[in-house]
Amino acid sequence: MTTIRTTLPRTRKTTVHSDSRVIPFVIQREGEEAAPDNLRLTPLGGGRYRLRYADEDPRDRDLRGVLWARCGFGPVDDRGQPTGRPQWRLMHPLRQRGCMQMLRCQVCAGPARTPLGWIFLAGPNTVDPNNELVFTNQPPVCPEHVRTAAQLCPHLTAEPVVFLALSAPLYGVIGVGYGVRDGKVQVVERPAGPVPYGHPLMPTALASQMVRRLGVFRLFTLGELFTALEHAP
Repeated sequence: MTTIRTTLPRTRKTTVHSDSRVIPFVIQREGEEAAPDNLRLTPLGGGRYRLRYADEDPRDRDLRGVLWARCGFGPVDDRGQPTGRPQWRLMHPLRQRGCMQMLRCQVCAGPARTPLGWIFLAGPNTVDPNNELVFTNQPPVCPEHVRTAAQLCPHLTAEPVVFLALSAPLYGVIGVGYGVRDGKVQVVERPAGPVPYGHPLMPTALASQMVRRLGVFRLFTLGELFTALEHAP
């Protein structure tokens, strides 16, 4: 799992609770591998191109028309939850996209909105809330699974920074840009950070994670968050 992108150093766990019976919905599972590469570039005129799959399906693009990396889906249990050994440091691109797009909990995929807004987590010393722009590529969490996410995510600690956001608009994606090199369609650009929707790179981008910008938010500790939620109207 990943967290809010900043230029500050990250705090990482040295161990991961791999024996936990709770595995976040967004975590990629063993056997869920990238699909075969059959990417094509369609000329649009004026030196511009559009990246596509040779056998493209409408589900390959998000609501803003950006093409997404394909990844296999493993079997699910009787509750519709993924099964298989977790790959703890990877998020399944399409499950991450679904949770971010619909603002669903990254652990259970249920509704994440609370009476006070949406809960987003970050590791201590990994984000400066005074920055003009604060981004997250980690989906929100519902109140029931805040502690679970903090315990399981390798980018967090047991006492993460808690953002309670009233506004978290879609910003863009994390991905790579494709072009033609040596007669082949291949990666030609690797942006250092999230690419905003509407950026000139988007027609030839292949996305792997969706990013939101935290707009109006308050900072809490876990204890302060649960106190605030208990007294919410």
